[in-house]
Amino acid sequence: MPVSTSPQGQPVWRLRTRRAEWLRFMAWLVGLCLIVLCWRVISDNTMWVFVEDAGRQGSDLLARMVPPKWGYAERLWQPMWDTLNIATLGTALGIVMAFPVAFLAARNTTPHSLVRSAALGVIVASRSINSLIWAMLLVTILGPGVLAGIIAIALRSIGFVGKLLYEAIEEIHPTPVEAITATGASRLQVMNYGVLPQVLPAFAGISVYRWDINIRESTVLGLVGAGGIGLQLNASINTLAWDQVSVIFIMIFATVLVSEWISARVRHAII
Repeated sequence: MPVSTSPQGQPVWRLRTRRAEWLRFMAWLVGLCLIVLCWRVISDNTMWVFVEDAGRQGSDLLARMVPPKWGYAERLWQPMWDTLNIATLGTALGIVMAFPVAFLAARNTTPHSLVRSAALGVIVASRSINSLIWAMLLVTILGPGVLAGIIAIALRSIGFVGKLLYEAIEEIHPTPVEAITATGASRLQVMNYGVLPQVLPAFAGISVYRWDINIRESTVLGLVGAGGIGLQLNASINTLAWDQVSVIFIMIFATVLVSEWISARVRHAII
């Protein structure tokens, strides 16, 4: 903390030097200029006529969604079941693939730095592409249906589960590993008795949390033909059947609430 002297010879404590104050001022000025520039770009690319009319259009749309067409719910049980299967099977497949990738990516368990780089590349590639984009690609390759949705969820889950799990592996306590290694145990035995017991609770919590996220993501995969309730949502929107859209929204909301409750209970039981 800089110190200056007053005319009376008393030391005066200052939080920052003059140079630090100027740098802080310039940082705020640059940030403000960026905000103004971004606003100019957004404003130039926005049709404000539609924005001014958004309130009326929104209220008109909500009026068309009420009352919901409850009889349409009978046709949604099978698509919702498909959505749950997409999320569950996709999560399970992603976990199976992410588990070894995480051990190859962790510094303390990888066999070689090149192997670690390759594993990190897989994790980054998975996390860089949204599940909806994966679904678009897979629908083009495999055709529309539930299979494309399952694989899309799995490919997206590899990066999420792999990243959190390899970080948990790197944070394990080294003492049990060193003790088991000192007994002359093989590398596989060290993994089995020194590493796995420390990371399994974190692995279970990560898996359940990812399943909860995938329930939400799988509801929209049908918009690109990857199966589930999103197909009905897309069809209802295209035909302007807003009373059916409201029923779909209610079912999705109820499903997400139930999955949130289940995942919270499971994580509480594990942790």
